Amino acid sequence: MVVISASMVKELRERTGLGMMECKKALVEADGDLELAIENLRKSSGMKAAKKAGRVAADGVVRVAVNGCQGTLLEVNSETDFVARDDNFSAFADHVIAKAGSTHSTDVAALMDGDLEIARSALVQKIGENVTVRRIAKISASVVGAYVHSNQKIGVMIGLDGGSEKLAKDIAMHVAAVNPMVVNPEDVEATVIEKEKEIFAAQAENSGKPAEIIEKMIGGRIRKFLAEISLVEQPFVKNPDQTVGQLAKSAGATVTAMVRFEVGEGIEKEEVDFAEEVMAQARGSH
Repeated sequence: MVVISASMVKELRERTGLGMMECKKALVEADGDLELAIENLRKSSGMKAAKKAGRVAADGVVRVAVNGCQGTLLEVNSETDFVARDDNFSAFADHVIAKAGSTHSTDVAALMDGDLEIARSALVQKIGENVTVRRIAKISASVVGAYVHSNQKIGVMIGLDGGSEKLAKDIAMHVAAVNPMVVNPEDVEATVIEKEKEIFAAQAENSGKPAEIIEKMIGGRIRKFLAEISLVEQPFVKNPDQTVGQLAKSAGATVTAMVRFEVGEGIEKEEVDFAEEVMAQARGSH
């Protein structure tokens, strides 16, 4: 029987990133054959990663890369904020954005095919949580600027025709804080406007005012609604005395693109009642 030395375990840990006991067990089962141990661990790692794939990953980070006239925004999810702040998870997210920023595709499956998927599976094995690359967005413009909030949960890209990268970053910071729905009022879908009109009309009916006055009231409310949700009509967060549109115009710029990611938006988190879960396990053990 081959004696498993501490140096053999250390080398296997360095090459796989797995725990000491798991590496020692793999070496024992492989009779000290390092390559066979790695092969066996990769097989078991794949199985464990597959088991964790069903768990909801609604935390995580955003990453952004600006390369000249192209910007790339990415969301990588974990199950908990604890893992989202882990150095290994952060390094994986950096690896993914580096590759995503060097391509023109927003296809997550195509991006992950190969080395990145192997790295993701190894990370799942190491940290014990599901990890997913959720989405990629790209913009192209004569000027691209981006902003990622300090908690790495909100990221924004802005494209400008004219202006500077600093201006684009300032506007991106505004978008991170205020979260406008669209760039311009005319970008709002007709169905959204009609729905708001119905709501305002129902509210105005109870006012007892004449129909023509109600019509004017509805028109005024719609204009206010469009201004509130449109980037260029919003008061700029750093200087509320001017709108974002006025800020851009004063610099000879026009906003042509806007993308905002917030980690976990649209993902339904599973609420776990741990007391009930323990009770269920206890009942099942009888």
